[in-house]
Amino acid sequence: MKIAVTYNNGEIFEHFGHTETFKIYEVQDGKVISSEILTSNGSGHEALASLLAEKKIDVLICGGIGGGAQAALEACGIELCAGASGKADDVVEAYLRGELVNTGANCDHHGEEHDCSEHDCSSCSGCSGCHSEPAITGKNVGKTCRTHYRGTFNDGTQFDSSYDRGEPLEFVCGVGMMIRGYDAAVANMEVGETLEIHLMPEEAYGEINPDAIFTAEIENMPGAEDVEVGQQVFLQNMYGRPVPVKVIAKDEKTITFDANHEMAGKELNFTIELVEVLD
Repeated sequence: MKIAVTYNNGEIFEHFGHTETFKIYEVQDGKVISSEILTSNGSGHEALASLLAEKKIDVLICGGIGGGAQAALEACGIELCAGASGKADDVVEAYLRGELVNTGANCDHHGEEHDCSEHDCSSCSGCSGCHSEPAITGKNVGKTCRTHYRGTFNDGTQFDSSYDRGEPLEFVCGVGMMIRGYDAAVANMEVGETLEIHLMPEEAYGEINPDAIFTAEIENMPGAEDVEVGQQVFLQNMYGRPVPVKVIAKDEKTITFDANHEMAGKELNFTIELVEVLD
C-alpha cells in the first residue's frame, strides 16, 4: 500500500492544486516501512492525479481539494482523505490507526449517533460543487499554467496573494486543481495578460450548507470535553476518512460542529496575471 500526502516543511500542505511536493509512504501490515519525496512538477508537467497514479498511489491525504480533482483521483482509483492538517508523519500514523486527528485532542469518533455519514459534509474539502457541470473549454485547458494572483473579499480585504510569496502558482488548467471560476478565467487568457474577476460562491467554494452543521452528545465522543469553541477538529466519515469541522457551540452535554468550508458562501475577487503556459 502506498499513501501520498501533500507536503511542505514536514506539514500537510493546505491546497492539493498548489502543492509542489508529495511525501510518499510505503506501508506493509499497517506500518510505514519507507518514505520518499516526490516533486509535482516532473517531466511533461502531467496532471497531479496522473502523476500519483503512475506512482501506484492507493491513498491521497491532503487539505483542500476541488471537485474536478476529486473526480480525477477517483478515476485513477485513488482513495481520497481531504481536510487533513498538521505533521504529515503524525497524520499518516493516525490514518493507519483509524483514529481521528485534531490539533491536540484525540476525538475518537465511532458512535452511531455521531457518524458523519448522517450529514452532508461534502463542502468541507474545498469542493465547489459535486454536481455535474459543463466541462471548461479554452486554449489553455490541459496545459500547465503559471499565474500570479491576488485574492480579495468584497470589502477589499486580501485573503491570499502569490505576489507576497514571490512565486507564481502552477497548475494544470481545467482538470479541477483550482476552483471552477479561476480555472475558467485562465482557460482563454494570453501570456502577459492581467484579468480581474468576481466569483459568486457557486463558482468558488459553494454556498453554506445548513446540513453540514450538526450537534452531538459529548458523552459519545471521548476527548470532546477538551475541545474549545472556535477550534478546528477532524471527525471520521463512514469510510474512515477525516472530515474537518469547526466547533461553533458547546455546553455541558452537547457540542455543535460546522463542516462547511471556511470560504463557503463568500464572493471572491481575483486579479490574475498569466505568467507562462507550458504544453
